[in-house]
Amino acid sequence: MLHNLSVHRKSRRLLLALAVTIPIFGYAQDAPTYQTPPKALADLVTAPLTPTVSMSAKGDLMLILEQASAPSIAELAQPELKLAGLRMNPANNGPSRARYITGLKLKKLMDKDEKAITGLPANPLISFVQWSPDDTKIAFANSTDTQIDLYIADVATASAKKVGTLALNATLGVPFHWVSDSKSLIAKAIPAGRGAAPEVSRVPAGPTTQENVGGKRGQAPTYQDLLKNPSDEKQFAYYTTAQVVRVGLDGSTTNIGQAGIIRSAEPSPNGQYVMVETVHTPFSYLVPVYRFPLKTEIYAMTGSLVKTLNDGPLQETVAYSPDGAPTGPREFTWRADAPASVYYTVAQDNGDPKVKADIRDKVYLVDAPFSAQPKEIYAAQYRFENFDWGNESTALATERWWQNRKSLTKTVNPANWQTTVLFDRSYEDRYTNPGQPDTKHNQYGREVLNILPSGEILMVNGQGASPEGDRPFVSLLNLKTKQNRELWRSASPYFERPVAVLDAVKQVILTTRETPDENPNYFVRNLKARIAPIQVTTFAHPYPQLKGIQKQQLRYKRADGVDLTATLYLPVGYKKEQGPLPTFLWAYPAEFKSKDAASQVSGSPYQFNRISYWGAAAFVTMGYAILDNASIPIVGEGDKEPNDTYVEQLVASAKAAIDEGVRLGVVDSSRVGVGGHSYGAFMTANLLTHSKLFKGGIARSGAYNRTLTPFGFQNEQRSYWQAPDVYNKMSPFMNADKVKTPLLLVHGEADNNTGTFPIQSERYYNALKGFGATTRLVFLPYESHGYTAKESLLHMLWEMNGWLDKYVKNPAPTAKAGQAGKVGGGK
Repeated sequence: MLHNLSVHRKSRRLLLALAVTIPIFGYAQDAPTYQTPPKALADLVTAPLTPTVSMSAKGDLMLILEQASAPSIAELAQPELKLAGLRMNPANNGPSRARYITGLKLKKLMDKDEKAITGLPANPLISFVQWSPDDTKIAFANSTDTQIDLYIADVATASAKKVGTLALNATLGVPFHWVSDSKSLIAKAIPAGRGAAPEVSRVPAGPTTQENVGGKRGQAPTYQDLLKNPSDEKQFAYYTTAQVVRVGLDGSTTNIGQAGIIRSAEPSPNGQYVMVETVHTPFSYLVPVYRFPLKTEIYAMTGSLVKTLNDGPLQETVAYSPDGAPTGPREFTWRADAPASVYYTVAQDNGDPKVKADIRDKVYLVDAPFSAQPKEIYAAQYRFENFDWGNESTALATERWWQNRKSLTKTVNPANWQTTVLFDRSYEDRYTNPGQPDTKHNQYGREVLNILPSGEILMVNGQGASPEGDRPFVSLLNLKTKQNRELWRSASPYFERPVAVLDAVKQVILTTRETPDENPNYFVRNLKARIAPIQVTTFAHPYPQLKGIQKQQLRYKRADGVDLTATLYLPVGYKKEQGPLPTFLWAYPAEFKSKDAASQVSGSPYQFNRISYWGAAAFVTMGYAILDNASIPIVGEGDKEPNDTYVEQLVASAKAAIDEGVRLGVVDSSRVGVGGHSYGAFMTANLLTHSKLFKGGIARSGAYNRTLTPFGFQNEQRSYWQAPDVYNKMSPFMNADKVKTPLLLVHGEADNNTGTFPIQSERYYNALKGFGATTRLVFLPYESHGYTAKESLLHMLWEMNGWLDKYVKNPAPTAKAGQAGKVGGGK
C-alpha cells in the first residue's frame, strides 16, 4: 500500500520490473504464455465470491447459494457449438458458458445457524434453482460431462436427490417449471432414442444461397453465431430438439405433445394446461433463433393437444429499433391471477416505429378452454411492455417508447378493462422513478400485486436516485389517489437497499446494508417500529487486505453546463501532500434526450468499495487515482440526435473529469490514462483520436468501424446511408491516422456480442500500425464479449498493468502531455 508515494515510487518500479520474467512489449506475432499480474491484482481474481441468496415466498427461509470461482481455460476450451445465435455444449445439451452454483445452504431467517443441503452430487455444477410454489421443496439442475440432471431438495430435511434418469435439454433456456401442485414439474427432456448427432460433412452438396424475394426491406443488426449452411441447420435441430414431459417427484414421466425444438413449456397457473412454444423451419441465416417461425400451442396436462393459438412466420424484417416489434401476435403469456388465461400482443403499426399510429399495440386475452374468439383488453399508445396482475379489480399495465424516452403506467380494472394513468414520466428521469410494486404469491404460486386492504401497495426502489446521490427507499402508494408516501429511505453513513418485503401489513422488509469498508450483508428492518435493523448474514469481506482505500463521490460541470459525476478512488494511506497521482479514467457513454436527465447525480459515497478485477478500480492498488464510472452523457434534445455532436461532448466530459481531479490536487494531468469495455472501448479510441488529454489508452472488446454496423449501433437508429458523416466521424478506424497516443487493444477471440466482431480490433490494429501508432493487440483464446477464465482474467490485468506502468505512470519524456482536449486529432 502507498504510505509514502514519493519515497516508494522507485522501489515499486524496480519490483514491477523484477516480477516480469519476459519482455512485455518486445514481441509482435509470437504468443506469450499466460502471465500473472502483481499479487494485489491477482488476489481480486482468486478471492472467493460472496454468496447470493434466494428467499422463500413466505419470507421465513433463506437459501444461500455459493458461487463458483472463475473457470479454468481448460474448461472454456471444451467443445462448443455456435448455432442460430446460441452457444451450447454438445456433450450435455446445455449452455456452454454458464456460471454455476457449487453449494446450497438453508437458513431460517432469524436464526444464526446455516444448514448445508446434503445429497448433492460430487463437485456440483448447479443452475436453474427454483422454490416450489408451497416452499417445501427446491428444484435445480446439475450439469455433468454427459447430461443435465434434475434434482429436488426437501426443505424440511435439507436433503436433495436426483429425480429419475431424466436428461434435461437447456439449449434454449430454463429446462423446467414447477406445476402449482408442488408435486410435479414440466420439463424439456432429451427425447428417448434420439440417436447419434448428424455428421458434419466437409464436402458441400452445393453453394449456400440467400435470396430476398420481392425486394422486402430487412435491415438487420450484425448478429453473430448464425446458421451458415444446411449442415448447421441439421446440427441446430438435433441439439435443440426436446420432448416436453410432466415429471413426478418419483421420476415418473408423461409426454406432452411431440418432440420438437421447444423454446418454452410452461404450465398454467391452475396446473391443468401447458403452453408449448415450438420453433420450426424455415430457419434463417440472417437472424437468431428467437426470430425463427414459432408455433404456440396449448396442451392438456394429460398430453393431448387442446388448441393451436398461433403459428408465426419467420421475422427477418423487424425494424431495427428499440421501438421495433415483430408483426402478428407475439409474447403469449399466462395471466398470473387467473386459473388458465393467455394474453398476447399485436402491433398495430406493423412493428415499425416510423409508421404514424395513435395506437401502437393491442393486447388480447383468451380463456380456457380456448375455443372462444380472443377479446381485446388493452390498447397502448406506445409499445406494450407487460402486465403486473393483482386481483379481480386491479392490475398495472406498462408501456414504453424509446424515441421520446416515455414510460407510461396505468391502473387497469380487469372487470371492465377500464384504465387510468398512474405514472406518465420520462424513464431517463431517475429522480422520479417510483420503484417496483411489491408482489406476493397467490394460490397458484404466481407473483401478483400485494394490494393491502386499504387499496395501497408498497413500492420498493432499490436505487433511489436523488440530488444527494442514490438513496434507496420504500414508499406507500395509494392506487386511487395516486399519492405516494415515503416510509423509509437509506441514510448516511450506510448504503442500504431493500430487496424484499417480508410482511407488507407490518411493513417488515429485508435489506442489504454496506459502507465503503463493510461488504453488503442482509438485515431485517421494521419500518413501523423504527428500531435498529437486525443483521441476518455475516458474509466475510472478500478482500480485507484492501480495507482503507479512499473513496469520494465527485460532482462537477461540463463546459456546456451539464452536471457530471464520477467516483474517485485513492490508495490506502495516500495524502494530498504527497502530490498528484497518475490517473486512470474508466467510463461508458450514455445517450440522453434531456440535459436535465443527463445532469442527474449517480452513485453513492457510502457504497462498498467493490474493487473488482473487471474495471479500473483494481488499479488503485497499483498507486493510481481512479476516476471510475465518469459520466459521459451524449445529449440530443428535441429533434437533435445525440451522436451529431458525439465527439465534442465526449471530449468535453473527459476533460471536465480530469480538471476536477486536478482542482482537488490528486490528479496529475500529465499522467492520465483512459479505458473502457465494449462501447467504452469505442469511447477510448475516440478520445485518443480527438484529444491530447491522455498518455495511454486501453480498449477492450470494442467496435471501431461503424460501416460494419451499417443499420445502427448502440442507440443510433439512423443507417449509414442516412448519416454517413456521423458514422465516419465517430469511427476510430476512419481516423486511424490521427492517433498518436499508445493504445492497448484486448478482445475475446470468440466474441458473440452484436457488432463487436473480433475483426473490429484486428483491422483497427492493422490500421494503427500502418500509420506508425504505438499499439498492441491481445486476443484471448475462447473468450467471448466478457472474459471468464481465470488465466484470461489474470493475463488481462497483467497486460493492463504493464501498459499503464509504461505509458501512463512512467511515460517517456517526449511531447507535452495532458493538454486541453482540442477536437480534431492529436497532430
